[in-house]
Amino acid sequence: MEITGTVKKILDLQQVSPTFRKRELVVQTDEQYPQPILIEFTQDRSDLLNRVQEGQKVTVSINIRGREWTGREGETRYYVSIQGWRIQNADAPDVPPAPQGQTYGGGAPVAQAPAVPNTNAFDGDDDDLPF
Repeated sequence: MEITGTVKKILDLQQVSPTFRKRELVVQTDEQYPQPILIEFTQDRSDLLNRVQEGQKVTVSINIRGREWTGREGETRYYVSIQGWRIQNADAPDVPPAPQGQTYGGGAPVAQAPAVPNTNAFDGDDDDLPF
């Protein structure tokens, strides 16, 4: 799923435990009734927010996660979180890949995967069996 809107707030990195960290982002949707949506980025994905600024229009790829918790008194509660895993500038058009050996923005040459040979046994001679 994706959410598109304007970055309203970028919260500080939280080191929840020695092995778990997260950073949260609030995106204000661009609809008739705008909604402030809190999205959390965990572990290495929290570094993705270093490239984002408040006021920037973004598209965030998300997963919705749910969990169940039962308290000491036996009462069960349910929680929902929205986890981001990719964030893109919504105003920038998609840039096509550079042809092999060419670069965009002065970077290193862009390598392309080698062409895959056609291994379909039914192309060419009709008498050959694939086994």
